[in-house]
Amino acid sequence: MKEKSKYFYLLTCNILITIIAVIPYVYVWHNYFNQLLFKEFLFKGNYAMYFVYAIFVVFFVNIFGGYKLDVSKKSNVLLSQCVGLLCVNFFEILITDLMVGYFWMIPKLSLYFLFIYLAQVVALFIFTVILMVVYRKLFPPYTVLLVVGEHQNRMKEKMLERYDSYQVAKEVSYTEMLENIEETIKPYDIILLNDLPNEVRNNILKTCFLKNKKVYLTSKISDIIIRGAENLAVFDTPLLYTNNQVLTIPQRVIKRLADIFISLIGLIILSPLMILVSLAIFLYDRGPVFYRQTRYTVGGRQFKILKFRSMIPDAEKDGVARLAAENDDRITPVGKFIRACRIDELPQFINVLKGDMSIVGPRPERPEIADEYTKEVPEFAFRLRVKAGLTGFAQIYGKYNTTSYDKLKLDMMYVENCSLLMDLKLMLLTLKVIFMKESTEGLEEGKTTATNKQ
Repeated sequence: MKEKSKYFYLLTCNILITIIAVIPYVYVWHNYFNQLLFKEFLFKGNYAMYFVYAIFVVFFVNIFGGYKLDVSKKSNVLLSQCVGLLCVNFFEILITDLMVGYFWMIPKLSLYFLFIYLAQVVALFIFTVILMVVYRKLFPPYTVLLVVGEHQNRMKEKMLERYDSYQVAKEVSYTEMLENIEETIKPYDIILLNDLPNEVRNNILKTCFLKNKKVYLTSKISDIIIRGAENLAVFDTPLLYTNNQVLTIPQRVIKRLADIFISLIGLIILSPLMILVSLAIFLYDRGPVFYRQTRYTVGGRQFKILKFRSMIPDAEKDGVARLAAENDDRITPVGKFIRACRIDELPQFINVLKGDMSIVGPRPERPEIADEYTKEVPEFAFRLRVKAGLTGFAQIYGKYNTTSYDKLKLDMMYVENCSLLMDLKLMLLTLKVIFMKESTEGLEEGKTTATNKQ
């Protein structure tokens, strides 16, 4: 009964969010946009425009996670709604201008859509906060039983950070619960299986299935490969088929053409910003504006990545390859700003044009660091099945200091499921990640790489 109530509450919240987002557009359309047309729309035409706008709202807000009131932080939900509605109104400006038929109207239309956007942001901020507070009051956090294996990671700390959604009521080793699994899992809403041996994990998973218990489990590399498999009904024995091919030849051609087009447009549109950044870097210490660094791309091929310099010129004068740490004194004031906004990555559009990188793909690692990761986790080389990317799964769902094993698993989710549609989704989600400070967190003091070692 509790789950049904939660479902209907969240559904109601999502409908309210959509309606609140559409109301400012309805007002402006009725009082201004419709009158600009050669022939004004009547009832059905107006309703069609409202419906199309609502579809855009649902599509973009959902992609960015603006409806996830139950599992996301308030700040994340609000940011998702802001970025999603920004995309909605951008496309609506183009559509409305095409309907009006005058290119010179874009600046004026943009002002009206800015009014719509600001009204949406203010209204949704108030209503979303209220809806989320009410949700937390009505539906307390899930009680979680954390079952741990031999591998140590920060899963418990990560769950505790989301105290508003999850309450880790008990942590046990898998060896402690094998005698009486059914009694052990009984009091808890969620069972989290954290890196257990396969046979043990399967037994607990089957018991949870029989008892209708929700289960979270950390994935293994083999799990991710299987998730991309196709169901086959060739025999009376069910089969899973994975061909281990990334993209077909037509898909590769389309992806390459898209890379060329997007990188060219990006360089043209962002050239004024890149000139200003170049001047700021040079004027600060008269050092070089760019720096080049050897990285790995598809098949282990090495290339020189191009970035705006964010550190002092002799940042690695000791010859040791290291990632940036929290409060790293090698980062210049200009560098802190461009790293926080991801502006330091913009010159890599040139690498994309040259074919060394793609817009979407695993981030290219330095050979020294990648080789160190591979010694610890041999499967880390699996990331090289596809071309390195400017943005990707690990950049969006991970952090700068995400461990090598977790980064591998995130990138493998892309390698095993990559498609042109997924590329489009990840490119859109990148707009949101730019505004998320935690995604650029550095390493802890004293660390040079994001290994899994404690």
